[in-house]
Amino acid sequence: MKKFHLYAATASGIEAIAGRELRDLGYETQVENGRVRFDGTIEDILRTNLWLRTADRVRIIVAEFDAMTFDELFEATKAVAWDELLPMDAAFPVEGRSKKSQLHSVPDAQAIVKKAVATKLAAVYHRRTRMPETGATYPLEVMIDKDHVMLTLDTTGPSLFKRGYRVGKGGAPIKENMAAALIALTSWHKDMPFWDPVCGSGTIPIEAALIGRNLAPGFNRDFTCESWDWVPQELSDKVRDEADAKADYDTPLQIFGSDIDENMVAIAKKNAQEAGLSQDITFRQLAVQDFETDLKHGVIVANPPYGERLSDQASVRELYKQMGDVFRPMTDWSTYVLTADLEFEHFYGKKATKTRKLYNGALRTDYFQFWAQRQPRRSKE
Repeated sequence: MKKFHLYAATASGIEAIAGRELRDLGYETQVENGRVRFDGTIEDILRTNLWLRTADRVRIIVAEFDAMTFDELFEATKAVAWDELLPMDAAFPVEGRSKKSQLHSVPDAQAIVKKAVATKLAAVYHRRTRMPETGATYPLEVMIDKDHVMLTLDTTGPSLFKRGYRVGKGGAPIKENMAAALIALTSWHKDMPFWDPVCGSGTIPIEAALIGRNLAPGFNRDFTCESWDWVPQELSDKVRDEADAKADYDTPLQIFGSDIDENMVAIAKKNAQEAGLSQDITFRQLAVQDFETDLKHGVIVANPPYGERLSDQASVRELYKQMGDVFRPMTDWSTYVLTADLEFEHFYGKKATKTRKLYNGALRTDYFQFWAQRQPRRSKE
């Protein structure tokens, strides 16, 4: 089976987490800004689309070269064996990006690549008229960074964060793959209690339940590459059957989500039901200041409002203070909070054990981590 050069695209700050996911799946990786390179067959492409929790998409690297002029871009693109990837009727839209390069006009770069691919396909398929583009979609992208060109083919389609379970959402929902990254950065594993005290539409607890059940996050959606004529349906079925066999439906889970807004709690319950996880997560309407639990050695992950507008800042910082009042005494729990407010520790009332810079969309945020006190070792008798 043919091997491809591939990369998993990620949000800034979570490349290393996606790299760890890929290594856990058995791949050798090279972590770069915004992506993780690896090699694999079409079966590996299907498997990584199905299993990657923190990546945005999986792309085939079709070609890489340097280009300073549009003629160089055209000729190098035309030299690629596009017929090995694109059938005669392929629809091949071209997206583009350019950074710190001579070829800084993205629309022109897209048009040149489109023309070069069409020219090559017309020659191979003996077409005198325009390519029909009536078949399956093969989304191409031209990325130019410091005059280095990378031509890629997207295998995913809609971003991997679109798991398919979110039937309702709140005002500023966190993306599913970012929620999975927040959990991956904690000490939580499935035999520990897990709680999101500002759960909104339930994304973080649902992602925790998917991890706890070892359910492939892409199981309930399709991928663009599954419509391609050189991707066998039986191979897709095989990869999905293998994923289904790995699910753990037996381990009891203690996963909770709460929110002060009863409407958000109702939405969270609907989303969990859509994900098939309504039996695994307990949602309840609860203000942070009223939070209490008898459970021990758990993990709290919270993505509270950031208070970006000045009018919201006072109430949000009061929430941060309440979180500190409630969670600081819970010394056997670890607490992780994502916020764009760099003053968070002051209002929480405690310096974080560790902070990590992450980007929630285009917004710079910090992940404040308050680790549980280590349990004293029992002396050997």
